[in-house]
Amino acid sequence: MKLQIGLMYFKKVFTSVFILFMLINGYGQIFVGERVKIACVGNSITYGMNVENRNHNSYPAQLQAMLGDNYLVENFGVSSRTLTRKGNYPYWKEDAFKKALAFKADIVFIKLGSNDAKAVNRIHLEDYESDYKALINEFKVANPKSRIVLIYPLPSFHSDTTYIWEPVIRDQIIPKIKKVAYDTGVETVDMHQLFMDKSSLVPDKIHPNSLGATIMARRLYEVVKQSSDEKIKITSSEDVKDIRRSDFHGYNQYDFIFKGNAVKIVFPKKPAVGKPWIWRARFFGHEPQTDIALLERGFYVVYSDVANLYGSDEAIQRWNRFYKYLQEQGFAKKGAIEAMSRGGLIAYNWAAKNPDKVACVYADAPVLDILSWPIGNGKYKGSLKDTEQLKKVYGLTADEDLYTFKGSPINKVKRIVRGKYPMLHVCGADDAVVPLDENTQPFTRDIRNSGGDIRTIFKENNGHHPHSLKNPTVIVNFILEATNQKLNLAVVPAPSGEFRSGAGWTKGTDWWKQAEDIDSICANTEDADILLIGNSITQGWGSNRPHVTYKPGKSVLDSLFPNKKIINAGISGDRTQNVLYRIKNGHYEKCRPKVAVITIGVNNFINDDNAVEIVAGIERIVELASSKFSSQTKILLFGPLPTGVESDSDRRMKYNSIHNHLKKLSLPDNVIYCNPVEELTDANGTLNLDLYSNDGIHLKPKGYKVWGGYIENRIKNIQTK
Repeated sequence: MKLQIGLMYFKKVFTSVFILFMLINGYGQIFVGERVKIACVGNSITYGMNVENRNHNSYPAQLQAMLGDNYLVENFGVSSRTLTRKGNYPYWKEDAFKKALAFKADIVFIKLGSNDAKAVNRIHLEDYESDYKALINEFKVANPKSRIVLIYPLPSFHSDTTYIWEPVIRDQIIPKIKKVAYDTGVETVDMHQLFMDKSSLVPDKIHPNSLGATIMARRLYEVVKQSSDEKIKITSSEDVKDIRRSDFHGYNQYDFIFKGNAVKIVFPKKPAVGKPWIWRARFFGHEPQTDIALLERGFYVVYSDVANLYGSDEAIQRWNRFYKYLQEQGFAKKGAIEAMSRGGLIAYNWAAKNPDKVACVYADAPVLDILSWPIGNGKYKGSLKDTEQLKKVYGLTADEDLYTFKGSPINKVKRIVRGKYPMLHVCGADDAVVPLDENTQPFTRDIRNSGGDIRTIFKENNGHHPHSLKNPTVIVNFILEATNQKLNLAVVPAPSGEFRSGAGWTKGTDWWKQAEDIDSICANTEDADILLIGNSITQGWGSNRPHVTYKPGKSVLDSLFPNKKIINAGISGDRTQNVLYRIKNGHYEKCRPKVAVITIGVNNFINDDNAVEIVAGIERIVELASSKFSSQTKILLFGPLPTGVESDSDRRMKYNSIHNHLKKLSLPDNVIYCNPVEELTDANGTLNLDLYSNDGIHLKPKGYKVWGGYIENRIKNIQTK
């Protein structure tokens, strides 16, 4: 028995040592298990054409950095290549294609089609679908278990109709990709809509710069990390009849009759864990940007026909019956509701009756008061046909009954806020059909006065149409957050794609050069007195950085801390994830700082990260810094400095929320929480513009003097203890 135990122990130790020996890579990293192989197949955008420092900043390179050592991302992009085999430069003939097949990737991202939109190649578009299917098959043969993901071409902002032309991409190529995805069952990623409002990141009108590549890498990171659940099954029964399958933008749509009512369910390719869903209230398929984006992320899209019922009891009963069916299929208990125009009536009337079943409401130019629409008792002329139908379904016999009617959502605010779910309204500022001041504005006021949570986005010069947003990211993030499906990228160590000299750097240097400078200084400095870590506000202290040009705080730093060894590790544009990457992969600990000052988080506001996500990123930075630095290093944790000029501005509210969370964190003994808000604002809470620039973010030299004095006092307190 002892011999057997001894042999088992020896085998275990030998196996462990062997695995460690075999899995050490060239950087000394140790991997557990095989690396997931990802092939990025594509054209010049994949290759990194016109991207500063493409070896670091192409989207495949940025994706590799985000995913880390357990993944191997290879860039098989070749400029100017077409998907069609008869194109002028077909990808099929490239060595990169052969290498991509030989790579036998676990995940294959294919981004081909932009060059097929050129006039010289459009004549071959009839072969696009068959050639795409053949290409997918090649990768499936190479690795039958591979996960294939088709990436829509980015929009073209070029005006030359013979070149890569946007109408061809939008109206011909993308529909063909959707058809291929439907026929083959592979996944898609709509990069097209993500750049519809990002022309500034596409300087040559075709190729995104390195900051645009960051957007692509972040989106593909989400795809790689998405977990999946089992798909539901729709089967015929006494209640479920006439099942029909069709194509909804590349996804399987099932139409059927449920208990006498027409319903629809659109299936995601890879259902997210928990089976989240969004309920389209009316106008199924109209402006489907949000639905498509959520299908990509594993949501189901559901619909129950309540046309011409105007949110009546009959409509609510139909929804109740269908909701029960969804629960029997295992859907999440709470769903997101999407209400366009008159869909606001059923959406909010159902939500008022079922507050515990709603995760959030996204309402787009919603009707909230029947007096406004359809009756037209305000700015709108009214719809006689709809008014008569509404009277019938509500059992209203006289016109006078309409003016005493209390069945509109605007009359049910108290019941609506009981659900404690967030609401987002997107409306045309000059909507003449469903006027703001008769619907969303009074509704918003009453919701907030009743303690509800509602956000509004007003589109100038829009009218009642079009609904939604060309780039629905804000809407999608709102829904993901409300349904606990949003991936927090603020905690994922990632490099930055920043490259602009406007960041306060010498011409020709980028983020990687700044990071390299900082790391070199840290590695060659012993026993630093102060290590300043952060973004452009920290970078503004100046110190001894060789490639920083804008240093409004340098004279203040020199006067406050003469003869001190100070290292400035601030980089313009940095977010929590960028600082995490630098501390994780750098050698900051080699300078053995006596004090480290961490000021980060305000640039995460740009990504629409919420306060909880930003705090999680800051907390992760503190944990990492505490583990790498000596326990003798004192860490002054500022998070973001006060931002937002007015005390009630959105930015200030987010800042306050972040600090309300930060001050409640259980911090290590060597970490000291700091919040100089009183020093940087006046008695009314307004930012002191003698200290701040007009953007309400960056400090003037006087601001650095106040902040520096605050830091000096904190350090003195440490030294006297």
